[in-house]
Amino acid sequence: MDPLTHALLGATAAQAALGPRLGRQAWMLGALGGVLPDADILIRSTSDPLLAIEYHRHFTHALAFIPCGGALAASPWLLQKRYRPDWRPLLAASTLGYATHGLLDACTNYGTHLLWPFSPQRVAWHWITTIGPLLTLILLLGLLFSVGRRSRLPAVLSLLLAVTYVGGAAWQRERALDVQAQIAAARGHQVARAEMFPTVGNPILWRSVYQSGTTLYTDRLRILGEDNSLWKQGSRLKLFREDDLSAQALADPRIRRDFARFSYFSAGWTALADDDASVVGDARYSLRRDGFEPIWGVRFHPGSVAATEWVDYTARNRIPISELWSEISATAAGYRSVRELP
Repeated sequence: MDPLTHALLGATAAQAALGPRLGRQAWMLGALGGVLPDADILIRSTSDPLLAIEYHRHFTHALAFIPCGGALAASPWLLQKRYRPDWRPLLAASTLGYATHGLLDACTNYGTHLLWPFSPQRVAWHWITTIGPLLTLILLLGLLFSVGRRSRLPAVLSLLLAVTYVGGAAWQRERALDVQAQIAAARGHQVARAEMFPTVGNPILWRSVYQSGTTLYTDRLRILGEDNSLWKQGSRLKLFREDDLSAQALADPRIRRDFARFSYFSAGWTALADDDASVVGDARYSLRRDGFEPIWGVRFHPGSVAATEWVDYTARNRIPISELWSEISATAAGYRSVRELP
């Protein structure tokens, strides 16, 4: 999730729990705790371009690390003698803020090491995207009213609204998965695995991806009411596996290792970019609706000192408000009713 929403969630949670005891210190501690886990972005290497994605949302986001993270977030206060008599509520506020971070990230589709060091699983519930303006606004208003009125009630209400929003998105995802199964059945496909990815800032439009054989099928779904669900056919991608690497690349143990790391990061959703077959992309995301233009990926250079290149197109990523609205309002071309499926 974006840093602002993380800070607001941590601040609002701390204000709701400890505002009456700590005053403004509560939300400040919660905000710092809410953003501190993302200090892992400092873990990077010029000689290993995949180190950053390997350790982002790693141990600093784990449930087991929360007590350590909470103590770190509280340290600017605890190092000052005047705050030490209240060390327990101060530590509680920062720890509560820190605890919200990993759980919120797990609601997205990036993948978060919540269970480290007990499991290598990257937890991703695929309910919301990393940019959620409505969720951010709910938390902001709740915090402002809570601090301004010196009352915990607005903070509590905003947290309840935030949970309701995320819960509604989770329910929408389950409905979208049902539609995805209908589409695959209508095509006569045997589904090996399937996933549903939310689109920017809303729980209505979804990016459907499923694998049948060695092909990935991507579609666009609009889930709104029992009789108003629509879908639009997307692209077909060949799943890219280690065996698809060139013979020269397969002979390089560094490339095989890095491909395994990138595949793990991408949860196995890997495919070549439509416009550049030298890029192995993360098929969970695409900058285009009519094809596959990855947001990020890797390019391999067998025999080179720098055998692996990290390819990052996030600067091209734009939020197409008008296009999103046309899809939500069912005015975009190419959509068909789910009721027409056999």
